[in-house]
Amino acid sequence: MEKLQEQGSPKRKLGLFDAIMLVMGSMIGSGIFIVSADIMRNLGSGYWLIVVWLITGVMTVAAAISYGELSSMFPKAGGQYTYLKEIFGKMMGFLYGWGLFTVIQTGTIAAVAVAFGKFTAYLIPALNDAAPIFQSGGYKITWIQILAIFVILLLTYINTKGVESGKILQNIFTGSKIVALIGLILLGFLLVKNNFWADNMQFKWSAFNNLKTDVSGNFLKSGWESISGMAIMGGIAAAMVGSVFSSVAWENVTFVSGEIENPKKNVVRSMVLGTSAVMVLYLLVNFIYLNTLNRDSIAFAVNDRVAVGASEQIFGSGIGTIVMAILVMISTFGCVNGIVLAGARVFQTMAQDGMFFKAALQNNKNGVPEKSLWMQGIWASVLCLSGQYGNLLDMISFVIVLFYMITVFGVIYLRIKKPSLERPYKTWLYPLTPIIYLLIGAAFCILLLIYKQQYTWPGLIIVLIGVPVYFFINRKQA
Repeated sequence: MEKLQEQGSPKRKLGLFDAIMLVMGSMIGSGIFIVSADIMRNLGSGYWLIVVWLITGVMTVAAAISYGELSSMFPKAGGQYTYLKEIFGKMMGFLYGWGLFTVIQTGTIAAVAVAFGKFTAYLIPALNDAAPIFQSGGYKITWIQILAIFVILLLTYINTKGVESGKILQNIFTGSKIVALIGLILLGFLLVKNNFWADNMQFKWSAFNNLKTDVSGNFLKSGWESISGMAIMGGIAAAMVGSVFSSVAWENVTFVSGEIENPKKNVVRSMVLGTSAVMVLYLLVNFIYLNTLNRDSIAFAVNDRVAVGASEQIFGSGIGTIVMAILVMISTFGCVNGIVLAGARVFQTMAQDGMFFKAALQNNKNGVPEKSLWMQGIWASVLCLSGQYGNLLDMISFVIVLFYMITVFGVIYLRIKKPSLERPYKTWLYPLTPIIYLLIGAAFCILLLIYKQQYTWPGLIIVLIGVPVYFFINRKQA
């Protein structure tokens, strides 16, 4: 890969600021504007809503700190794929890369691009009102999906023009959404007329779940039932599916290590600073939800769009909807760009190892893996048309955390097996930091396996399908 770097891109074009913008831009998509509704439905209390986001924040930053040690040891393009391959062998690296291409990276691109389309429909109602382009039974292709595909292909094309193009776009859109989120947070405390903070916090540590539904499967606002003991633990795990998925993709910066200045130091700095800043923003945004909306308005927000409800309370119904639609459009557009920019570098690195299509190997005249970018973009577009990306992503949070855990465990494993390896950066508070992540991650995965199996097995099966594919590829090579 270093050889490719030299041939196609003679100088590293991403500085520390660019790397931080990539981390933050890849993390902040549509999730923070939506998933708090599901968290509130699972637990029913402002206290527990905050606890879920705090646990997710501790997890995310602990993982980023732990990854820093690996990024300093293996400062090459490919990031997490490279770490897993170097520590646990080619098969583990391949299974991660397989999951990344089939659904983790491409499914995220598809889901966030469709979110862009859905919020665009607030500004252009004709997108929602138009008849489907194609419909057969429950399957349909809508103009929102077509808009999502257009965004994916446009951003893929822009990124084929060089790292500089993608970087400029990323910095502009990430900067815009950070400023807009800070503005929303400030105005949410200053302008709101009806304050619901005390009402939302009155339930204290009582949790409510087991919501009743009507004949159509819609939740009933009067259906709250108190839960306790292990049921609360199961509720927390189910609630964290959304918060965890809203907090992933920060590791995308490791995928482009080969194009970052001084990667041994700047990759870890960008991950720790970026994840910490985003988790603080996420927590403050949830304070706004608790301040502007009552429990039922959060839990039963129309289409789970809690942020729209909060914005309407701050700015008024008409303006609030437009303001939030524009903010989410900026956020999702920048998020798709960051994930598109980073993901193709992993598939290029896999191709170098004979684990992906050979066409993905070469850089174009602009020093970027153009064919790898288009493969990623086309498959993400197919997932947009499939209509299944939403279900896949619910199921994949379990697998993402599983791969995070394996990678974080790799820090401890290498310390024991190869203590003499050069480590330009060492994990802060080792071994406490990786152990904290492993304990929280293990609890999350075990509770999901017990209480919410629909979130676990489908994602695992997708990854395990990669096992025969791996042996087929290696047999072909032999």
